[in-house]
Amino acid sequence: MTGSATRSRENTRARLLEAAALVFAEEGLDGATVEAVCERAGFTRGAFYSNFESKDELFLELAGSVSAERLTAVRARVTELNEAGALAQDCDATTLVQQVMDTGKDDRLGVMLLSEIRLRALRDHAWGKAYLKQEQEMVAGIARIIDDIAATGTITLRVDSEVAARMLLIIWEGTTVRGAMAGKDDAQLRRTGSVELGRMVSLLLG
Repeated sequence: MTGSATRSRENTRARLLEAAALVFAEEGLDGATVEAVCERAGFTRGAFYSNFESKDELFLELAGSVSAERLTAVRARVTELNEAGALAQDCDATTLVQQVMDTGKDDRLGVMLLSEIRLRALRDHAWGKAYLKQEQEMVAGIARIIDDIAATGTITLRVDSEVAARMLLIIWEGTTVRGAMAGKDDAQLRRTGSVELGRMVSLLLG
């Protein structure tokens, strides 16, 4: 495949994912159809099926892209704070977590999408396996960020970084889901999530 063809395919996939997010926000996972996604993206069903085998694959990839975007934003924020000298050994852990999480990427749409994906994973064994694999990649990514921070001498963990990553992910998921249920807006979700993560980090530090 040539470079231009590859870019065209990537652009098509990106537009389909963007359209899927919009349709999902309006209709939910079950109500979102391939036809609606294609219409919103401006593509034919043929274009859809040349990129995704099914609606299930599309939405699972969309969930993965939400998580990947979040990880990228957090990693960039950690790099920024480190370069600014904010990762000093005497910094407050709770404040550090709040600064790291202040990336503006948490929103109700992402919370709703991941919640529906998890519900589907509970009902469908194949989806469950795919979701758990995706989640493990998320945990590994968080663990690498924790290791990078630990390498600066800022923190010392009581547990392995991957264990810490999984615990932090569980806290974040539970907090944001309940915040969304309570009707909190995107800014409130980020603030509540960062506060609870800060408390957990304090317990994980040696």
